[in-house]
Amino acid sequence: MAGHSKWKTIKRAKAATDKKRGSLFTRLIREITMAAKLGGGDPSGNPRLRTAIDNAKAVSMPKDNIERGIKKGTGELEGVDYTEVLYEAYGPGGVAIMIQALTDNPTRTVADVRHKLSRNNGNMGTSNSVAFMFDRKGQMTVSAEGVNEDALIEAALEAGADDVVREDEQFTITTDPGSLHAVKEGLELKKYKVEEAELAWVPKNTVKVEGENATNLLKLLEALEELDDVQKVDANFEMDEDAMAED
Repeated sequence: MAGHSKWKTIKRAKAATDKKRGSLFTRLIREITMAAKLGGGDPSGNPRLRTAIDNAKAVSMPKDNIERGIKKGTGELEGVDYTEVLYEAYGPGGVAIMIQALTDNPTRTVADVRHKLSRNNGNMGTSNSVAFMFDRKGQMTVSAEGVNEDALIEAALEAGADDVVREDEQFTITTDPGSLHAVKEGLELKKYKVEEAELAWVPKNTVKVEGENATNLLKLLEALEELDDVQKVDANFEMDEDAMAED
């Protein structure tokens, strides 16, 4: 399975604790704040903000938290001034990694990322050293339970999606970045429940990792995700189910 979705599957299995929930809330609020800063505080005219709010509501974030995040982005409340940064790296087995962060101190963040990479058999790449291996896409997931695959594919393509793939117990729907929210709304109008929607770096090709490389790669990806400033990690790997279970 492609690295993007496989890593998401692993993360869901690891995200049950309160600590993980608190970290998720922090990431979502930062994304809401940045989206409001860049595109304004009205979600009806700001697709990125609409998506961020939807993702926050999906994990039961309180309305007050969402509203404060928006107001910090628009300047109505005092808040931290975040900058978007993107790092490119290599992990065990030659896996390419894209690391997205929102930070108030890029110097601190790059040092933290370098430290995690060096401690976990990875290394930082230069600009565009791995980005050319990925496409920027919108992605969303729909649970496969009770869903007719042909009907979902027809509805997704009609709404403007590029592709629909079943992966384990869910469907992953891929779109052009600018069509993400329109496709999501189109599916919801037809009563499909979109569990998550986001912009992602989707690998053009994948690298198979096994054994020690697989174990070390998962440790590295988890270490990167645990950094407060890191919003999202995408990678171009495949691995067998047993390697996942061992982790």
